[in-house]
Amino acid sequence: MTIRQIFRRSLSNERKSAEVPKGHLAVYVGESEKKRFIIPLSYLNHPMFQDLLCRAEEEFGFHHPMGGLTIPCSEDLFVDLTSHLSRT
Repeated sequence: MTIRQIFRRSLSNERKSAEVPKGHLAVYVGESEKKRFIIPLSYLNHPMFQDLLCRAEEEFGFHHPMGGLTIPCSEDLFVDLTSHLSRT
């Protein structure tokens, strides 16, 4: 399964549970308690975000327990990263 297939599957799961604006993706972030974030799809092309995706693949494979894409990092790190990406 490719990353593109994962996102398609994740997007279809998200559409069933809650609406996500077009051009965005819901992800779950956190080390113990998971928090849901809505991010622009453009973040997926950034090398720093792709590193997080590789970590998610290493930890979860293609099975994400939350039903959507789960990112295994602290909420603080994720907020810092997305803040940086929103400024670039």
